[in-house]
Amino acid sequence: MSASVSGITWPSPLTIATGRACLERYQHWSAEAFVTADIESLLRDRSVMIDALLQQLWQHFELTEQPLTLIAVGGFGRGTLHPHSDIDLLFLHQGPLSAQASAAITQYIQFLWDLHLDVGHSVRTLDDCVREAQADVSVATSLLEQRYICGCADLERDFRQFLHSDFPWSSSEFYEAKQAEQDQRHTHYHSTSYNLEPNIKSSPGGLRDIQTIGWIAKRHFHTQSDESLVQYNFITAAELLELRDYQEFLWRIRFALHLEANKKEDRLLFDYQPAVAARMGYNETGKAAVEAMMKDYFNAVVGVNELNDMLLQFFAQTILSNANELESYAIDANFKVLGKSIAAQHDDVFAQPATLLRFFIAIANHPEVRYVRAHTIRLLRNARRELTHPLSDDPECRQLFLQLLRHPNGCGLAFERMHRHKILAHYLPQWAQIVGQMQFDLFHAYTVDEHTFRLVRNLYSYNDPALADDFPLCAEIMADMEKPELLYLAGIFHDIAKGRGGDHSELGEHDARNFGLQHQLSEADTDLIAWLVRHHLIMSVTAQKRDIHDPEVIATFAETVATVERLEYLYCLTVADIRATNSSLWNNWKAALLENLYSATRAALEEQQPSAQRQVRQRITEHKSHAMALLLSAGYTVQRIQELWSRFTADYFLRHQPEQIAWHSQHILSVTDDDVLPLILIGDENRQGTTELFIYHLEHEHLFAEVAAVLDNQNLSIHDAQILATRDGFVMDTFVVLQDDGQPLTEPRRIESLKQDLHDVLRGRRPAPSGQRRLPRRLRSFKVPTAVTFVPSKKSHRTAFELTALDRPGLIAQIARVLQRLELNILAAKITTVGEQAEDLFIIATEDNTALDDEQKAQLRRQLITTLDDV
Repeated sequence: MSASVSGITWPSPLTIATGRACLERYQHWSAEAFVTADIESLLRDRSVMIDALLQQLWQHFELTEQPLTLIAVGGFGRGTLHPHSDIDLLFLHQGPLSAQASAAITQYIQFLWDLHLDVGHSVRTLDDCVREAQADVSVATSLLEQRYICGCADLERDFRQFLHSDFPWSSSEFYEAKQAEQDQRHTHYHSTSYNLEPNIKSSPGGLRDIQTIGWIAKRHFHTQSDESLVQYNFITAAELLELRDYQEFLWRIRFALHLEANKKEDRLLFDYQPAVAARMGYNETGKAAVEAMMKDYFNAVVGVNELNDMLLQFFAQTILSNANELESYAIDANFKVLGKSIAAQHDDVFAQPATLLRFFIAIANHPEVRYVRAHTIRLLRNARRELTHPLSDDPECRQLFLQLLRHPNGCGLAFERMHRHKILAHYLPQWAQIVGQMQFDLFHAYTVDEHTFRLVRNLYSYNDPALADDFPLCAEIMADMEKPELLYLAGIFHDIAKGRGGDHSELGEHDARNFGLQHQLSEADTDLIAWLVRHHLIMSVTAQKRDIHDPEVIATFAETVATVERLEYLYCLTVADIRATNSSLWNNWKAALLENLYSATRAALEEQQPSAQRQVRQRITEHKSHAMALLLSAGYTVQRIQELWSRFTADYFLRHQPEQIAWHSQHILSVTDDDVLPLILIGDENRQGTTELFIYHLEHEHLFAEVAAVLDNQNLSIHDAQILATRDGFVMDTFVVLQDDGQPLTEPRRIESLKQDLHDVLRGRRPAPSGQRRLPRRLRSFKVPTAVTFVPSKKSHRTAFELTALDRPGLIAQIARVLQRLELNILAAKITTVGEQAEDLFIIATEDNTALDDEQKAQLRRQLITTLDDV
């Protein structure tokens, strides 16, 4: 009997029961061995163990008597097998397959399935292989990775001869097909390696990218050996060792993931990350272990990406051989443009560190350049390995770095390549610390360095006329900005201190001041950058978590900002920051909030409103005047409008736009009988890309709680709410809602369904939904303790509090039910979700329309924490 290193021996005769027991023992042994064993040895040992099983069963089912050969193909053909990987088999036969042989193969495969092995198989002749491989490059690829297991040796020899001499894909066709396949796969993952839950095999920089290099080499060089890449001068020995180090690290993560999931699973989901990090030997406490593992992971896949880019270019240059057809001209003695690429003129081009910066300036000077030539990437890699000090220590490099940031194209492809090829990390030591720095949460979709790069790219894009309509205010501000490089620097430093402990805004401000001093920036410029870094979150927090209709809020914010210049820089920085944090964060609602805050603050700074009271009165007058004009044009009389509006409070006119006021008024005027209430309107009269839900009803206790329950049941999330009452016993409540995907509700059938549900619940035909939806999978790995913080306010008739808790389905309805039990009324709410964390603001009052006293605040805090943490 054959045995693997584990000492596992397949019993004879082999039964399903004894086979499963043997596999279970092996699984237990490999899980223990993983702690200290070399990963490649473990993978090869598992392959040897399965080989022995296949060979034994070949004899058991008397397949030795048949003209058949068993060949391992695909991943199994490489001779490395993860705990739950596919076992891909090719049964190669010659001529028609006898009924006896066909039955034996069926029994053979069924036995393997009964052992709970994931076996894929095909039964083909050599002609079948040729035909299938010719039709499908995936089949052709799997055949390239072939390994003889047992059976007729002559057939196996013919098969190898076919692969060597008659393979149906030429080198050029195969290269182009695999390159297209990789491009398509990368696009599926949004062409980024920085996925929160990466696929270890398929994400950019994953194992598939390493395998793609090997597949093309095997086809072109007719070899099974990676060392042939060194022999043919496609890769240096050091680069091959680096690639193998990355591969072994990814292998270890995948092996641990299979053990933890106890199934074939290549997605490193949040559910598994803490346990995988523990198996990998990361001993940090809490989230730190996951963040340390993911930092190593992201650094590995970025390294694979760079090598993959370089090596596939080398293959293209050799296999496609089109270099002589490319237009070429010299930039200077060091660099030239070759087609759409930039290339070094000689191998000593980066002997002087300053030339590294000049290289990126050359890219900025030549917008026709789209990529860096492969050999030049190698020279860049070699040069950065030789650096012993940060490039910013060199005065000439400092001048060149500022020159790049001031260049109109400097933060385009040049900055991207400076980031991708890690030269930025060699320029700024602080940047090197955030490379691959992950935050284990659902809010930050990228590592800190990738997020920051995307932020700078967003800022740069505001100069693009093609995007001016998407971000018109940013484009207008940037067009008039005297020193946009200060904004880029604020972007570079805004999160640069993350992961160091302490307040990253304060630490980043200190780094920015040191940078200004080192680079001899003026005191005013340094102060502006440092202020932006210190306060880069304040505009987002104010817009999303404060009542920006309140003049007191605007006055406080304007006092902090102090100047229009700071406001302009801060607005552009904030928009770019939100968009670079998570692709699902930005929407028209946030855009409108920030623009409204910008406009109100600019007016306050320019002293267009001398007092808060006059500002409120002026806004109410403007809203009424505009709404009146809209209603008059629709045929309503001044008398009817004024009679209606006499019932409304000033707060209503302050908090709604003229279009909303006219929309609400028009429908309320059409109500002739209270029996038809509630009046429910659903639309987007404010044109903010959200869904506005307006409810006009007789005074109704606990309306907010019931509406919140219905909305949750309809998979809609509340983002803003205004709870207002008329002077004569009616409520007028406005909710801003979005679907789970962040999009407004536009489907007529769903709108009618929502209206019907609200009608039924608010008229008492049925109770509000109380069923709790399951906690989404991605939230189950996170714990957010509930916290309640009361916000100081000068208003004596209301109380504001911030609530932080784990976001979950039905959270708002739960909060509303607590307030209902305590007989407290919600006046307004601003709902903000930061990844897995809800950060909501509620403005409430007692039933007597007074603020809460200390005892009531303490009781509210206890009730919320008890209710929300008991999940």
